[in-house]
Amino acid sequence: MVNKTTACVTGVLALASCTVSNAATESNGFVEDSSLSVLSRNFYFNRDYRKGGEAPTGKSGYSEAWAQGFIARFESGYTQGTVGFGLDAHAMLGLKLDTGDGRNGGRSSFDVLPVDSDGHAASNFSKLGGALKARLLDTEIKVGDVFPTTPVVHYGDSRLLPESFTGWTLENTTLEGLKVQGGRLHAMSQPLSSNSRDGFVTFYGGPVDSPWLGYIGGDYQLTDHLSLSMYSSRLKDAWDQYYTGVSYKYPISDLLSAFSSFNYYKAKDQGQQLLGAFDNDIWSARVGFTYDAHTLALSYQRNQGDDDFDYLRQSDSIFLDNSIQYSDFNSPKERSWMLRYDLNMASYGVPGLSFMTRYGRGSGIDYSDANGVYMRRDAEGNPLTDQKRWERDIEARYVVQSGSLKDLSLRLRQATTRATAFESDLDEVRLIVEYPLSLL
Repeated sequence: MVNKTTACVTGVLALASCTVSNAATESNGFVEDSSLSVLSRNFYFNRDYRKGGEAPTGKSGYSEAWAQGFIARFESGYTQGTVGFGLDAHAMLGLKLDTGDGRNGGRSSFDVLPVDSDGHAASNFSKLGGALKARLLDTEIKVGDVFPTTPVVHYGDSRLLPESFTGWTLENTTLEGLKVQGGRLHAMSQPLSSNSRDGFVTFYGGPVDSPWLGYIGGDYQLTDHLSLSMYSSRLKDAWDQYYTGVSYKYPISDLLSAFSSFNYYKAKDQGQQLLGAFDNDIWSARVGFTYDAHTLALSYQRNQGDDDFDYLRQSDSIFLDNSIQYSDFNSPKERSWMLRYDLNMASYGVPGLSFMTRYGRGSGIDYSDANGVYMRRDAEGNPLTDQKRWERDIEARYVVQSGSLKDLSLRLRQATTRATAFESDLDEVRLIVEYPLSLL
């Protein structure tokens, strides 16, 4: 992977250095093109585990937290010249407002506020970081604290503060319709951590003593309606992952359009096999229609491997159609389907208001051949087989369209999931209020 990544990056840089692109953006200057923004995020989250003894805090099977976050981002322009230089920086602050009489979620995937060894939530926590950047024609390189957005490495932003990674990234847009991305990362900072030099952690396997994570790939808009993505990544001594995605949208009339998509991951153990030996194939396919304000989609997903399809903890690095609010439907041999409906109220005279509901069901989950890292057993010590689950999500969102509160958004999310022995039954409610301010 190192040699392949190096070769790809070298090729991109060579292409950029010898190509005069009409798309290259002229810089007005480091200060002139700078921007400074602050996002205020108010986050309320409760999770009812339905079985009291399973709650991480032991507080009657219930976790609850309410917190306020501020996310400030500074992005400079580039200095003028053949090679331009710049700086990106961020400062983030999370404040505890309430933890429901100590029901803060403990050390679990609840992850709203940091919790110490005694189970007490921190009153505040912060993140501070930055990255140096350079641009040559259509090639941009960043070194420092970065926020990659690819199907194999994608920073997570589903909690109070987003996570980040430390290393370098590269992006090239020399060829029209093609965006190439690559990078090598050696640390990550999860949503609850103030330390930008934490080690890698996966959702299902836990901490991984891996020295680096590398990735390379691209997104290509073949036509106005058809797009293709291909990426690969290596978490050193843990896995190699390969991704292919295709999406197609076809306008039938002014009001009616059809769409479809396909996502495929191949995951194979690598090097010292820190997460055990595995060879997984997982895919999802979706078809749907949009008619005026209404969108209806049906998706099917299948994990053909013997182990959970794993990815970085609290990241968004799983571009599968049935990976939703709580469930990923990615367990061994799992087959799942999902029906989703979206409604855009702009067509009914209320711009900014939208609704969504979806229902997914998985079955055939079988841990008989799982490795030691991902194995799940029943009370007698036997591998779990014939496991099932379902999840129903409902969401309402409103974005203020004008006035002094323009772009203020309010989002209410509710999830209900039920499962057999391998997962928890739970109900979730999340209320998220965001207000972006542009200061520069």
